[in-house]
Amino acid sequence: MLETSARLLRLLSLLQAHREWSGGDLADRLGVTPRTVRRDIDRLRGLGYPVHSSTGTAGGYQLGAGAELPPLLLDDEEAVAVAVGLQGAANGGVQGIEEASVQALAKLEQVLPHRLRRRVSALNAYTVSMTREYRGPAADPRTITELAHACRDHERLRFEYLSHDGTPSRRTVEPYRLVSSHRRWYLVGWDTDRGDWRTYRADRITLKPPHGPRFAPRTPPAEDLAAWVSQGVSTRAYTEQATALLRAPIEEAAEHISPTTGTLEAVDEHTCLLRTGAHSLDVMVIHLLMLGIDFEVREPAALVDRVRLARDRLSRALGEPEGADAVAGAPSAAPGREGAGAGTGAEGTHRRG
Repeated sequence: MLETSARLLRLLSLLQAHREWSGGDLADRLGVTPRTVRRDIDRLRGLGYPVHSSTGTAGGYQLGAGAELPPLLLDDEEAVAVAVGLQGAANGGVQGIEEASVQALAKLEQVLPHRLRRRVSALNAYTVSMTREYRGPAADPRTITELAHACRDHERLRFEYLSHDGTPSRRTVEPYRLVSSHRRWYLVGWDTDRGDWRTYRADRITLKPPHGPRFAPRTPPAEDLAAWVSQGVSTRAYTEQATALLRAPIEEAAEHISPTTGTLEAVDEHTCLLRTGAHSLDVMVIHLLMLGIDFEVREPAALVDRVRLARDRLSRALGEPEGADAVAGAPSAAPGREGAGAGTGAEGTHRRG
């Protein structure tokens, strides 16, 4: 009897993990025969759990929604993962969910086994997040949810959008995907009035329902939308754009360069390319120096001249002769990496109309 009960709980957990399972797949995962799976499904139905089934080659079992939907069944690692996610949400960039996340985490701790409660409590008590220092604009969770639903249902959106300088405009958009970074949420969609793919910061969107009509999804602007948005908000949105060779492995460079301040491409195990943007070449020089990584400017040529100018000015400040024949790049004594990742300034300006 205990073995059957444990198997039923495992079956419930599997049904919650995916929208649909075939009988054969469930049998393999549980280590039983398909006939036993059918009997267990009937037991779950007898207990009030809405398990739907369909026949044919594409048939299978699916846990339906409703008032009798069972509580989540989490294994040890899943429970800790949820706790970590809730703790991160309490300090994230979505407005108004901090308190709800803390309350949900407290409820989760109450129902966890003692061994897991100790792990989660220790995580809670001995973790301090730096993201609390961030006081920038945050996205409304209701807006994010509504955007996600429109993406799923292929419903056209109408909303008011504020540009980086606060200028409002009305947009009609076919939403495709939401892309999230550490502090920002972005909507990728086809702007019907401008006839082009655009990126919109969710915290600058004010939805104007009703939504619709439905639309047929277009081919997305890139296979990797996260990289496409990253390049847009960190490079294409700026007046000045540059490419520099960083003399560090891409893993090391990624520790100092966020997706909203630049994109990285590995060259070999020791170097990588950085593509980034700034409002001026002088700001670009400062940005590169603050990375704390030796670099070589690849383009534009005008940036090489600005680096030389900065080098000569620093030499004069130190009372040293100017090195006119030196190769353009960072000084051999690069700044400390404590200030790395300073970025070039604004975010969320990708292809503003």
